Amino acid sequence: MGPSAQLVDALRRSLNVVAHPHVRDRVELTRLVDEHAALRRVATLVAEGAAPPSLLAVVAEEVARVVNVATVSITRYEADGTATELASFSEQGELFQVGTRWSLDGTNVLARVRETGRAARIDDYSGLEGMIAQTVRRQGIRSTVGIPIVVAGRLWGAMVVSSAEPESLPEATEDRLADFTELVATAIANAESRAELDASRARIVATADQTRRRIERDLHDGTQQRLVSLALELRATRDAMPPELYEQRAQLASTVEGLTSVLDELREIARGIHPAILAEGGLGPALKTLAHRSAVPVELDVPDVLRLPEGIEVTAYYVVSEALTNAVKYARASVVHVAAGVQGRLLRVSVRDDGRGGADPDRGSGLLGLKDRAEAMGGRMSLESPPGAGTSLRVELPLGDSTAEARTVASGHAADFASTGR
Repeated sequence: MGPSAQLVDALRRSLNVVAHPHVRDRVELTRLVDEHAALRRVATLVAEGAAPPSLLAVVAEEVARVVNVATVSITRYEADGTATELASFSEQGELFQVGTRWSLDGTNVLARVRETGRAARIDDYSGLEGMIAQTVRRQGIRSTVGIPIVVAGRLWGAMVVSSAEPESLPEATEDRLADFTELVATAIANAESRAELDASRARIVATADQTRRRIERDLHDGTQQRLVSLALELRATRDAMPPELYEQRAQLASTVEGLTSVLDELREIARGIHPAILAEGGLGPALKTLAHRSAVPVELDVPDVLRLPEGIEVTAYYVVSEALTNAVKYARASVVHVAAGVQGRLLRVSVRDDGRGGADPDRGSGLLGLKDRAEAMGGRMSLESPPGAGTSLRVELPLGDSTAEARTVASGHAADFASTGR
């Protein structure tokens, strides 16, 4: 059930309650209105695809105010039998630190929810043992209610509300939390689906790159070397022939020339399949090689040495290669500006030309494939190409958990480096 359908069901249930004579007073109606507003805000975030960390923080705050409790926490059950605190809210500040790994030993609502898969409550923690019970008593909490969060049919975690009041939490607390936990479960399921899709796309790209690299290596070490050997043998045969066999020598020379031409074409094909220069010198030299080979003058701004994870380097190389090809074939540009550099944990690549603009990824120019590749690496691509005003292509690629400084070596940044080649 989607967020909108869940919200409609929640509103319908509440309207049925409002019709009952015991809840027609102003206080109860105000409570229901506040609860609906909170559910609507959460449902909107879910529908917009908000990231789980920020969404869980909002849910914890909304629930704390709607249910009027001391604190709300959202935890995820781990495979080792513990639970991790993912979100926490309290008017008195963060009582339970996000990231805390809870042992479920002893008596507590998290352990009971995990054991039964159903809502659980403890109205008095006096005398109870275990890490959670001790922490709860230290914070002055007297009673708690835990609601399971079930994602795609499996118990994922729990939402726990805690009260410091002498009275136990109202009996309706479990029902009031159910709509919130359903929305949380929907958001988590959506996020997991997106993560699985992103991981699958990244694996496909990595597999394709590995295949390209293997083909390039096989061509270089096998077919290309064999053609070089044949050319050398033919030259030796031609040189060993008597001078009077002029026609035969000329035929062999022509054959050697044709074989050399085929070898050059094969090198270009291998280079297009996978740029070997990336493995040899990294992204900086590879982009400089592209600039020198370009049929349009290229102004290049790139560090002299730039070593990044292989997938990032390959993606950046293809972005620049495709953009330069388009500038020659479609844009009729007179100059192209290429820049690449690391900022924080991002590699930023930009390619600008002064051509006729009007580039459209849907026309099969290869831009759509670049966008897919960038997104598969967790990055993004933007394109500005108004007719008659040139084309500007920008790509941002995340470098992962390691800092940029640990992943790259940038020396002698070539801000004024310009190369022109044909």
